[in-house]
Amino acid sequence: MIRMRVVKAKKLSKKKKILLQAFAVLLALVLTGIFILFMGHDPIKVYISMLDGSFGSGHRIKETIVKTIPLVIAGLGIGIAFKMKFWNIGGEGQMLMGGFGATFIALNFKDSPKFLVIILMVIVGMICGGLWALFAGILKSRFNTNETIITLMMNYIALKWIIYLQYELWKDPASLGFPKIANFSDNATLPKVFGIHIGWIIALILVIAVHVFLNYTKKGYEISVLGESENTAKYSGMSVKKIILLTTFISGALVGLAGVIQASAVTNTLSTQLTSNVGNTAIIISWLSGLNSIWTLLVSVAFAVLIQGASYIQTAFQIPQAAADIIQAMILFCVLGCQFFLQYKVVFEISDKSESEIDMTKGGETYGH
Repeated sequence: MIRMRVVKAKKLSKKKKILLQAFAVLLALVLTGIFILFMGHDPIKVYISMLDGSFGSGHRIKETIVKTIPLVIAGLGIGIAFKMKFWNIGGEGQMLMGGFGATFIALNFKDSPKFLVIILMVIVGMICGGLWALFAGILKSRFNTNETIITLMMNYIALKWIIYLQYELWKDPASLGFPKIANFSDNATLPKVFGIHIGWIIALILVIAVHVFLNYTKKGYEISVLGESENTAKYSGMSVKKIILLTTFISGALVGLAGVIQASAVTNTLSTQLTSNVGNTAIIISWLSGLNSIWTLLVSVAFAVLIQGASYIQTAFQIPQAAADIIQAMILFCVLGCQFFLQYKVVFEISDKSESEIDMTKGGETYGH
């Protein structure tokens, strides 16, 4: 019988990694080019237009930066949890809860000074996002529950809560029956620097802060050790439960901050459309960046260019949104596939033995059956 196993690959040289990544990009361009040809368009012109849509004017550059900001911040938050091998899949819910906290302040402090309101929005929003993630951390530390399922299901709870606020509790009387929460007043809107809201400054500061935290602090070291081996962390005298709780809270708080910024500076209100799928995209960004905060920034920029460019070609070439989404997906599929083969390899074995007789541990660590 033929048996397939996925095993850890040997560490590739830097040159081979670059060649494999270059091949993945080339394959992505070829496959999407074929798809674009089937739609009746010139792939080269479409690719150039995607770049033009992202960098073709001052306004487009600003839009690309605005799209980069939440990706960076949410990616950093997710990355901190992933560093501990805590699979936080709840970015969407944590962003929504961050936006909820910010909106609570915005609606109840309309006459307060702008500086005070912004500070309160950030603090309360981060606390809400942090607590939303902390719940999964508590269950993980006390009962060893599967955090993937818990954080994923809490996305739906957060979504339904926001829907309830839109339709009932916080519905704007001036919306003429439309399920909408009132827009933020000026004192709850983030100020701008160089024509872009200050979220870009916050994002850059966080990139440096997270890099220092994970690589040069005791807590960052503990997170890394726990991620590598829980037993090692215990034998070293570390409080595993405290590390889990602290890490999950920080992770959720950063993702919640992304929700605060989106609500205050982009949507100017709270709605189910607040996240724009940033919470899910941040998971891919964290993985592609290798949980490195500097690379998180660079990968986020690449994703923002892809998103902004795909949006632009819809108008420039009359390409349906679904087709633009397919183009994005094909590019991501190739890039993610490349990352997989950098870390693992597929081994095919031919054996005369029945499956029950095969030694499952032979030939290296098996990650899939």
